Amino acid sequence: MMRAHRPHPIAVIRFAERLVAWQRRHGRHDLPWQNTRDPYRIWVSEIMLQQTQVDTVVPYYARFMARFPDVAVLAAADLDEVLGLWSGLGYYARARNLHATARQVATAHGGHFPREVEALAALPGIGRSTAAAIAAFAFGARAAILDGNVRRVLCRAFGIEGPPGERAVEKRLWALAESLLPERAIAAYTQAQMDLGATLCTRHRPRCGDCPLAADCVAHREGRTAELPTPRPRRDAPRRAVRVALIRSGDRVLLERRPPAGIWGGLFALPEIPSSCDDARAWIAGRFGFDVRPSRELAPLEHAFTHFRLAIQPIGFDVDATALACHEPDHVWLELAGLDEAGLPAPVRRILESAAGGR
Repeated sequence: MMRAHRPHPIAVIRFAERLVAWQRRHGRHDLPWQNTRDPYRIWVSEIMLQQTQVDTVVPYYARFMARFPDVAVLAAADLDEVLGLWSGLGYYARARNLHATARQVATAHGGHFPREVEALAALPGIGRSTAAAIAAFAFGARAAILDGNVRRVLCRAFGIEGPPGERAVEKRLWALAESLLPERAIAAYTQAQMDLGATLCTRHRPRCGDCPLAADCVAHREGRTAELPTPRPRRDAPRRAVRVALIRSGDRVLLERRPPAGIWGGLFALPEIPSSCDDARAWIAGRFGFDVRPSRELAPLEHAFTHFRLAIQPIGFDVDATALACHEPDHVWLELAGLDEAGLPAPVRRILESAAGGR
């Protein structure tokens, strides 16, 4: 049974006040997407920060802003270039949604982001919490956020039990988050929640001694910071295995575009050899119309996704220059020297970097 400690009205008021005061003294103030009201810059940062830590995002954000300084430039860009700059950041649906949203803002909203949370949440890849963050930072809207950091802070501070991803628990957390909203300083309060969860109220080894909420925090008072938030029941991640063909002609390698849905959607990757195929050379000849020289197994690798692990066995094939005349739809011959500019999944990039260094 889920047990929760209902916040007293005075505690609710002090919760916001203490967070804002702490953020102004100890929070983060020099991140590259801060100190601006530009909804475009704020939106890009919020999308990049979904499921990715700040230190990883910072260099990607800088490169992205240098190439796509405003929504019009991003909307006019080719998706392949967007995916290329996103390569290595993971969760590539975010990049596709970013591009789709830019085009929608440019065409349906006259190049201006809507100010209302509901209208922002209707754009591809944004959602309720991200929309609230954009509206708070860009327009001063009084709206609640509920990202992973905020869920953790609220579950610990108010003793809310049950996995936060469960519908009943999430509904309770949204109601609590909205009840805690201050009347003023909404941007500072929103940033404070993010900062507290990222720097003090961390998943492991929280720094409760430095926390402005420690005096009233249920988890701290009851010694339950390791228990809250309640983890989901653990399941062993399934393991999948694939073989991919590294078909090489000199310093070029053949890549194919992945389907728009599924893992690595829209990115270029190495052709996947069907699991039922016993003769990869014959499959390549039938698929692409050219012969390859005898194959060789390359170093395998594993890549972890959210819900499964992928074991990849690359198999190398060499072809002569006549194969470069193959121009199948959604296939390209990529120069190994041009990896930095290509939109490639991280494990594919590692395979190709190893291939480039091996010759």
